[in-house]
This record gives sequence, C-alpha cells and structure tokens, in this order.
Amino acid sequence: MLLSPEVLQGIVEGTVELAFRCWERPRVKVGTRLRTFVGLVEVLAVDVVTIDQITEEQARLAGSGSRAELVDELSGWSAKGPVHRVRLRFAGPDPRIELRNRGDLSREELAGLKARLERMDRSSTVGPWTRPVLELIQDSPGTRAADLAALLTRETLPFKRDVLKLKELGLTESLEVGYRLSPRGAAYLAATE
Repeated sequence: MLLSPEVLQGIVEGTVELAFRCWERPRVKVGTRLRTFVGLVEVLAVDVVTIDQITEEQARLAGSGSRAELVDELSGWSAKGPVHRVRLRFAGPDPRIELRNRGDLSREELAGLKARLERMDRSSTVGPWTRPVLELIQDSPGTRAADLAALLTRETLPFKRDVLKLKELGLTESLEVGYRLSPRGAAYLAATE
C-alpha cells in the first residue's frame, strides 16, 4: 500500500489516521506493519464503505483537503473495486535502523548471521552470492543497482531482491542511489575475512 510522503508525515504527527482505496479485495490485513521511510505504519482496521458514508471528518483524517476532493479522487479509481477504508497508526521506528547501526557483533550474533547467510547461499539458484554482494557494495557505495548487478552478470530485479534480504538482516542500507554497508555489515565482513 503506497502512501505519499505528506500522508506518512501526517500519520507520524497523528493528524492522518485513515486511507481510502478502491480495491477488488483488501490488499492489506489488520495487524500488518508497513515499512516506510518514516518508520512502521500499522493497519488497525480495513472495511468496505460506500462513498456516501465518507464524512468530511474522515476525509480530513485521510489527509485530504475536503470530502469533495477525496470523493473526486476515489471516483477516478472506483472501477477498480469497492472503496476500502483503512485505519492506520504510526507504530514506531523501523527496527532495522537500530539493528544496522549496531556494529558490535557478539559471537552468537556473528555465528547466527554466518549460518543464515550460508543457508541463503545454499538455497540460491545463482550459487553463493551473499559475500560477493556485500563486498561489491562495500567497494562501490552509492552505485546503481543495475550497474552492480551487471558487474556480477545478474539480472537487476533478482539482484535487488537479494540486497533486500541483506537489508532485512541489517547488513546494508539503501541510499537515494544504490546502497552502502551498514556498520553491522562492515563488522560482519571484517569478522569473517
């Protein structure tokens, strides 16, 4: 579920609590925590409403200037399915940020990371990839994903999915262009050379 930067900021500030989407079926579930650039946004409720049920207050809580503005926007999307009202709340910072900033790895953490990366390498159709990707990112921070993938003779989208797996472990972080190793990623590489 995509949310604009203005809506995300409103969620953090508590001025935005709702989103309205036209979907054939719900695309988010209650309890889902969406990772965004402002942190985690939790889905508290999802229900189907008619356009007539949307109030001026609900439009305001969705970050719209007015009910008429929101209704006009939804009317353009109504062919995609019924209107879903999604209740949202800010659920705190992205836990990966704290994780990636921890460069002091305990023996247990190091062993766990090593085992996890080895499993990822074993289950990969391209063979061992985790260390080469980490080293490439270390040597070429801020390089476009397509350029990094080409250096490894890989397709860009699968390469990006693999980097996302490393990001989930707190080893890399995305930049406006490309990636860089996090302190945790640098510590892992240094400890396993």
